[in-house]
Amino acid sequence: MIDLHSHILPGVDDGSPDLKTSLKLAQIAVNQGIDKMLLTPHHMDGKYINNKKSILAKTASFQSELNSHDIPLEVRAGQEVHLNGNLLTAIEQDNVLFADEQHHYMMLELPHNEVPEYTNDMVFELQLKGITPVVVHPERNRGFQKSPDKLYELVDHGCLTQLTASSYLGGFGKKVQKFTNDIIKAKLGFTFASDAHNLAGRNFKMKPAYDLLGKNDYKLSMKYQQNAQSIWNGKSIQSFNISHINSKSRLENLIHRLF
Repeated sequence: MIDLHSHILPGVDDGSPDLKTSLKLAQIAVNQGIDKMLLTPHHMDGKYINNKKSILAKTASFQSELNSHDIPLEVRAGQEVHLNGNLLTAIEQDNVLFADEQHHYMMLELPHNEVPEYTNDMVFELQLKGITPVVVHPERNRGFQKSPDKLYELVDHGCLTQLTASSYLGGFGKKVQKFTNDIIKAKLGFTFASDAHNLAGRNFKMKPAYDLLGKNDYKLSMKYQQNAQSIWNGKSIQSFNISHINSKSRLENLIHRLF
């Protein structure tokens, strides 16, 4: 398996605090069958600035530690890039890392509480540069929860999405779990990733997530894993026959928000 979203690079954000913890997390990942991992510390989210050169150096150092501890995990430097007005400038200044070596895919985080009005315009500008945004954890974004059509619109315009494995398993509550299922049923999801932060709560849940999805739809589970590999390798992904999240789901989401 390939994990495209993790916070196990030590001491750079709200994820792993030190090398000892990072090595333990890496071993857990390997035990689950993960052999490649994109390290995605927060970047430009208002709290953390993880510049490209710094993350490249720290990733190389971490890979050396993994090798010396005989942990068979290949890591790649990346960022969870926050959507803001400085994003295009950061790209022009070569301060953004991508999921693939060809710079086709960017792991893009939207503000947790909303989908900014300029999102579609920014996506269009990224696409003009040959960049496909992979919107991370849309199931936990309150803007999408409130207006699922906004997610449909982004995917319809060419964005991909990455769902958090633990969201599918109920790790963020029933509301998020249900919305994750709605996204999957509407074919608006493309792959799972761990978004692992620590040893206790936010850990690796990818194998059980893929196992559960496989019980419901084996072909889709395999497709999700193939999509992760395609993103990692900078290859194109065949889009799904997407649909709107149905009105019943919207009404249930409204009820969840009210009560």
